Amino acid sequence: MTELYDRIGHGYATHRRPDPRIAVAIHDALGTARTVLNVGAGAGSYEPADRDVVAVEPAALMVAQRPPGSAPAVRARAESLPFADGAFDAVMGVLTLHHWTDARHGLAECRRVARERVVLLTWDPASGDFWLVRDYFPDLLAADRPRFPPIDALLDALGGGGVRPLPIPADCVDGFLGAYWRRPAAYLDADVRRGISSFARLTDVDAPLARLRDDLASGAWRRRNGMLLDLDELDLGYRLVVAAR
Repeated sequence: MTELYDRIGHGYATHRRPDPRIAVAIHDALGTARTVLNVGAGAGSYEPADRDVVAVEPAALMVAQRPPGSAPAVRARAESLPFADGAFDAVMGVLTLHHWTDARHGLAECRRVARERVVLLTWDPASGDFWLVRDYFPDLLAADRPRFPPIDALLDALGGGGVRPLPIPADCVDGFLGAYWRRPAAYLDADVRRGISSFARLTDVDAPLARLRDDLASGAWRRRNGMLLDLDELDLGYRLVVAAR
């Protein structure tokens, strides 16, 4: 089972740590669920410590980075979950949908094994006015949009549900793509970019990074985006989808 993160996931857990504010939102969305399946679990971020959790993760390198004492992990894909119908109170998934080969089938599987609810943190492909992709990496936005299911299609596959905006804190410690919106120099760090799968899909990062470096040095980035420096959080299109059964 060869996976993207078996190639790019070295040191992933260093920069992809759970942000406590995002963790609260996810854990609240899980409600009273006592048994939880974490699909596309990676190194185990956001798995609630006060519940019985089983992780599903296809990449061996990511399973190897799970900390001692974390939930047991099964190497499998969302599209074929090796569990009985209604095996868990809840299914959760955090920024994983864009890695699935068949999102509708994977969502049906999540719905099948969940007795009470499915909780997914995803990104709304209808959004996109983020300076990083708008001004420097438009190819990244073009590549990512088809990989994230539209919110309406996601809800339809889950049989309905609610959607909650998830603004990203300015000092977010989980280094996904939008985490450094107020810290632009972070994107110049190769180690930071290695924790963001979208960069691995690009063929040319040197030229856009050179423009960003020059704009930071000249003050051009601040002139265009300086208003962001006064904000504590920003809505970048990240959404928490909660579908009750």
